[in-house]
Amino acid sequence: MSPTQRKKISILMITMFIAITSFGITGPVIPAYLESIGQGGMASGMIIAIFAGAQLLFAPLGGKWTDLYGRRKMIIIGLAMITFSGFLFYATDLLWVLYTARVIGGIGDAFLIPAVFAYTADVTSLEKRAKGTGLVTASVSLGLVAGPVIMLFMSGYSVKAPFLVSAFIALASVLFAFAFLKESDPSRTGQENVRNLEDEESMSQKIARSTKMPYFLPLIITFVMSFGLVAFESIFGLVLNDEFSASVQDIALICIAIQGVSVLTQLFAVDRLIRRFGEVPVLITFLVVASTGFLLALFAGSYVMFFVATLIIFMAMSILRPVLNILISKLAKGEVGFAMGLSTSYMGIGNVIGPISAGMLYDTKMVYPFILGLSMLMVTIGITVAWYHSNGRKTISANADETRALEAESLV
Repeated sequence: MSPTQRKKISILMITMFIAITSFGITGPVIPAYLESIGQGGMASGMIIAIFAGAQLLFAPLGGKWTDLYGRRKMIIIGLAMITFSGFLFYATDLLWVLYTARVIGGIGDAFLIPAVFAYTADVTSLEKRAKGTGLVTASVSLGLVAGPVIMLFMSGYSVKAPFLVSAFIALASVLFAFAFLKESDPSRTGQENVRNLEDEESMSQKIARSTKMPYFLPLIITFVMSFGLVAFESIFGLVLNDEFSASVQDIALICIAIQGVSVLTQLFAVDRLIRRFGEVPVLITFLVVASTGFLLALFAGSYVMFFVATLIIFMAMSILRPVLNILISKLAKGEVGFAMGLSTSYMGIGNVIGPISAGMLYDTKMVYPFILGLSMLMVTIGITVAWYHSNGRKTISANADETRALEAESLV
């Protein structure tokens, strides 16, 4: 990367690290807080589903506005909404207000995420996009490590204190982005708009139109990945408690290890793997790795074996996320923001359906969520292999050549 590229990516990484740290602080304490105000599993599930649902509904709009108004503006607006959501969540114990706060936070996230990855595509060349995306994604994982660590130091305070600290940290990310993050130039890398952004479409129309896009299959894989990962996240604590009598410290160890593995793979593996093998071969390989993790979890007979299976699943997912974002950005041509918005929508669908399905299946029989996740991954592997060998390789190559030509023209 050039010094200018490194500077822009570094500022974006710091922004995301600060923002995601605020999420990491509140995640572990939400169940205890809900219990303290007389709420239980239903409220806990709704807290997750409402956030994901708002993200799902507004992500296409966030992607469109990212193309229309600029990446920096949408990053700052998204962070500001997340900050307001945090303060609102802290200010009350009324359940409907807590739900409202989560809606606002979900909308903010829907504005933030497409803008972040579109910004990354704007400020990196095609050859350096994998590295840039991996670095930004690693900063997210690092924030998810730092958040719980900060929360542990607050164990002597009230159960609601972490929410206030989280809100102030989110505010710091807004101020940092406003002061240091500069607007990107999509035309430099051929990402400028090639469609009429004034054409209004409903979310259902956008989803329907996505079926005709060259990046539709990566969108489906994004759905499967988020479905499986969030479903697994929603039940792995229950499995540890019910099957292996794990302590809070045991569960914390897994959480720290998960994010640590994610940071290392995103920092040191993603770019090297893509440069050596290409996006789709890496995609297929780590879909197989994720399937192996689900298979091990299905037959895990001890805490250690389940620990290993969990690490394998999250390691695979930490590579699949940036690889999918890179692949979609290459296939999207002049509408990267829109494509990233669609990606967030498909992820949101998985984030809503996954935990609900896993919870229902877990109540029926513990192994059923793992069987469902494994089955979906196996089908996805078969479809991906068939697509790649039929026309996927040619499509990726053609879009990459066109983007390189646009980059060369912009430098003349």
